Amino acid sequence: MFEFSDRALQYKADLLDFMDAHVYPAEPVYDQQMRESGDPHFQPPILEELKAEARKRGLWNLFHPHAEWGPGLSNLDYAPLAEIMGRSGLAPEACNCNAPDTGNIEVLTLFGTDEHKKTYLEPLLDGTMASAFAMTEPAVASSDATNIELSMVRDGDEYVLNGRKWFASNAMHKNCKVLIVMGKTDPDAAVHRQQSMMVVPIDAPGVTVLRNLPVFGCADREGHAEITFENVRVPSKDVLAGEGEGFAIAQARLGPGRIHHCMRAIGMAERALELMCRRASSRVTFGRPLSDRSNIQDWIAEARIEIEMVRLLTLKAAHLMDTVGNKEARTEIAAIKVAAPNMALKIVDRAIQVHGAGGVTDDFPLAMAYAHLRTLRLADGPDEVHKRAIARQELRKYRDAQ
Repeated sequence: MFEFSDRALQYKADLLDFMDAHVYPAEPVYDQQMRESGDPHFQPPILEELKAEARKRGLWNLFHPHAEWGPGLSNLDYAPLAEIMGRSGLAPEACNCNAPDTGNIEVLTLFGTDEHKKTYLEPLLDGTMASAFAMTEPAVASSDATNIELSMVRDGDEYVLNGRKWFASNAMHKNCKVLIVMGKTDPDAAVHRQQSMMVVPIDAPGVTVLRNLPVFGCADREGHAEITFENVRVPSKDVLAGEGEGFAIAQARLGPGRIHHCMRAIGMAERALELMCRRASSRVTFGRPLSDRSNIQDWIAEARIEIEMVRLLTLKAAHLMDTVGNKEARTEIAAIKVAAPNMALKIVDRAIQVHGAGGVTDDFPLAMAYAHLRTLRLADGPDEVHKRAIARQELRKYRDAQ
């Protein structure tokens, strides 16, 4: 069995108390403030209050592996904390542990210059700034990052960017000030050396946020933006890690991000199971509680079994990342990226069914959870790409043995 450090167990206890005392009670207040604002991208005051409380309690930047910036927890120690935060859509941002800022923070920590760290990393760590990651494009299958077409042409001491991105999550956030943009600097280089990443202010001349992309008809507060780049001039000093390093940075960024997503998905599944059990126990049909029905009992039992299986696989992946590195853990990371969202979707779907018509409304968190989880089967690579990677790794064993 995996063992967590005493520090991690203390953080877990503190985080559970924070969730019960502040986060869950804040959910209806958040919904009311969003409705009253009339702005789908409004930054509600209750969220800033939660952030202040989390900081006061020391529940801040829990994800960051470097002790200089956060508690310096291992992936294994962070796993149960991410799961707890995944139970509410408010908790990750309240604790400054929300994507895509977490991934961008790690990129700037590893590859940013001193200037990048002062201008962007420090405000991101302080929770006063938000960021977006502009990689996906509407004109190509972006699940294969080598397809990326946005051009980055060298012109003296600058690069000129032209192209279109979409699903730049967080770009509609009121505090979003910076984009990390992936594009093609050298179409003639080796296939994995053609791409570069650059730091681009969201208000740079030539950057236009065209629209937000609704997800299942919902306009997420942080947004998923479509953005055009028209002759955007970026100083060469804003290239991260040097020309041609974009693909390598993407892989470094997406590994931890995938495991964070999966941990949070397990938290969503746990909350859905809790809601399903409470609803089944309290609703009566044809003279008996729903919880007496054998099919409902099957759903509850299967949910517990599936959550435990996926949690163990996720903890194994976290343990391997800590002990042998992300590369050696790539099969397990790919496996949980497929398993966790699908498992959570199944449980949320059944919880919706038990809630009846109420389950598809905003009166319960299930409909929004379903939309997020279904989107997660595409974010950071669709299921099919991860299955392909797992299959190729398995088949390699037999080719090498021949």
